[in-house]
Formats: sequence, structure tokens, C-alpha cells
Amino acid sequence: MKLTERIIDSLTCPPGRRDRLVADDVQQGLYIRVTSTGSKSYLAKYTLHGKTTKLPLGSRAALSLRAARSAAATVMGARAIGVDTAAVRKEQAALARVSAERERLTLGVLVTAWKQLHLAQRRGSYSDEAVRALRHSFAAHWGKPAESLDRRNAVAALDALQKAGHPAMASRTGAYGRALFQWALKRGALLANPFSSLPAIGPSVKRTRVLSDAELVAVWQAAVAMPPPFGRIVRLLALTGQRKSEVGEMPWSELSEDLWVWTIEPERTKNGARHVVPLSEPAAAILREMPRVEALVLPGDRRGSPFSGWSKAKARLDGLSGVTDWRLHDLRRTVATGMQRLGIRLEVTESALNHISGSRAGIVGVYQTHDYADEKREALNSWAQHIMDIVGRPQSD
Repeated sequence: MKLTERIIDSLTCPPGRRDRLVADDVQQGLYIRVTSTGSKSYLAKYTLHGKTTKLPLGSRAALSLRAARSAAATVMGARAIGVDTAAVRKEQAALARVSAERERLTLGVLVTAWKQLHLAQRRGSYSDEAVRALRHSFAAHWGKPAESLDRRNAVAALDALQKAGHPAMASRTGAYGRALFQWALKRGALLANPFSSLPAIGPSVKRTRVLSDAELVAVWQAAVAMPPPFGRIVRLLALTGQRKSEVGEMPWSELSEDLWVWTIEPERTKNGARHVVPLSEPAAAILREMPRVEALVLPGDRRGSPFSGWSKAKARLDGLSGVTDWRLHDLRRTVATGMQRLGIRLEVTESALNHISGSRAGIVGVYQTHDYADEKREALNSWAQHIMDIVGRPQSD
């Protein structure tokens, strides 16, 4: 039948049938489809490699007969050279969906998913530091598609950190970025990792800062003058030698009822091993000052959250103490060095600080299972007594 606009107007679907197809004698492969509800639309019908396909072209209301014939002619022309227009359209639609999904997958969205789905099994301090470092270095990309962050962007950001004198931070940020994009690659969310095989980052200067007794006294006295919880965190760091995150995020559930033993759970330690810390009387006395109103011993301003104002509080501590050019982590090195001066054996010091290296590394660490419980208590008590002694006497240096 040679279709005309008037004939199309008169076409109806026979009773009892769902639809009716009427071929156009003018253009091969063009059909008008009339449904039982009265709707009418054009389609191209063709056979390729033994498979018959009905490809929708558009509704009669949106497409003129002339335009429908032109569209069908294009489809049939493609079919003549072996191109399946329906398959091409399907592939293009799939690519469009993937592109749209990647547009929605901004760097910020990806990092959030990484934190929730992958970093949930890591220490809270690692998770928070990884997110903070990536947000700081790639703030300009945070709201852009993650795949738009390319190797050039990654190198530029890490170079900026090195030029600012932060090679260690550049190295860690590069590691965080590499882990993030590798996770996304394995999930099929992205196709490339801009952090893989980056230029080597210059070696960072190994810190050797140890506070002298006079500096330790000044820091201790300034910490006493500061409001909780920061001042108490600093004093506990000085007494126990444990890591900042371990002290700052300490829950009451890790402490014995009498406050003489602190057992840090594996998910909160750097090496993933449960660590028992005997507490000296000065350390227990600090803990007794804290009310048991929250799950955390040293909570921050926001209920249920650990202390978070580290930089501002540390700056105030420096101002009060007069001690500069040091980090809170240097207290850990100060404890280790101080114990050495007191004649405490290296393996006991490492056990007290949960530091698996040196005497506790390799095959020795595998077969040496002695926990040094008594030796650790004696060592930490001796160190605490040393602090109490120097805090109570005038410092000449």
C-alpha cells in the first residue's frame, strides 16, 4: 500500500488484535504500526544475518511521512552494507549511560564511596587522613568527574606539595590516590589510574627530633594549663608513648575497671595487633579526672566524636610552652629515647610502644611470643617517675 497522510488517518487496528503493521510500497522496509488504543508510529523492518529487526523510528505525531521514509531509507542503506542500525543504537545508548554515570561519579563521590565501602576496615586515623589529604590536594577536582583527574593533574599536585617542603605528605597523598583509583578500577567504575607509575618522589628527611628534659617539662606544664581534652591527651602521649590516634580515640571499653591496664584493640593499632599498655599511676590519675558520660574517654566538642582541633590546639601549646619545631609524634620518639637513657632494654621499649621492627622484626618476631607484661609495666612506671621527677625540679637547660 502506498501510504499517504489521509490513508494513515483512516487506518485502524482490527478488533481482537493488539496491533497492525502496514507496509509502505514507496519505501522498502517502512511500516506504520497501529495499536488497539489508536496510537500510530513508524518503524523500519529489516533482516540481517538471518535476524529480523523492527526498529522504532518515531510516533506519527512527531514524524511526518516524508521524514519517516527518509529515516527508513537510511536504515535500509546501512543494512545493505552490513550495518545493523538497531545494534549501533543500542551500543550508543549503552555508551551514553556509562558516560552519564561517569559524569555523576565525581572525585568527591568516589572518595566518599571508598571511605564507606573500603576504608571502613582500616584504622579511623588512616581513613580520615587519606580523605583529608586527597581533599586538600585535589580540591579543584572534587566536584568534577573522577576520570577527568589525569596524570598531569596528579603530578602537578604532588609537585606542589614537594615544593612547599612536604615530601612525606606528597608521598602519602600519592599512595592514597593510587589506592583509591586502583579500588575503583577493580570495581569497573573507572578505566585508568592516573597515580600508577608516577615519577619518584624525593626521599623525605627522617625525623630525629627528641624533646630535652627542659622542653618536656615546658610542654607538660603548658598542657596542664590547657583545657581538656587536649592537655590531657598530650600528657598521656608523654607518659605512654602511644600514637596520637590511639590516645585521642581511646574508648572506655579498652580500659580495665581499675584503670591500670589499657588494651588497644587490633583495628586501632598500626600493625593490626592487640596491644596491652600497663598504665602508670600518673596516667591512671589523668584518666580518673575524665567523667564517664560518653563512649570515648577524651571526646571532642561534638558529642560522640573524638577531639579534632589538633592544629589550633598544638599552636596554642607551642605558644604557652615556648617549645617550637616539634610534632606530637615526637613525644613517642622522646619516650623511646628516654627509656634507653634509663637503661631499659630495646625489646622491652619496642614492646611497650608496640613497635614491630628491629629486635622484634622478621623471624624473631614470629617465634618470640613473650609479651613482656611485667617488663613493660616496670619500664612505663620508671619513665613516668622520671617525668614526675623533672617536672618537680627546676630546669637549668
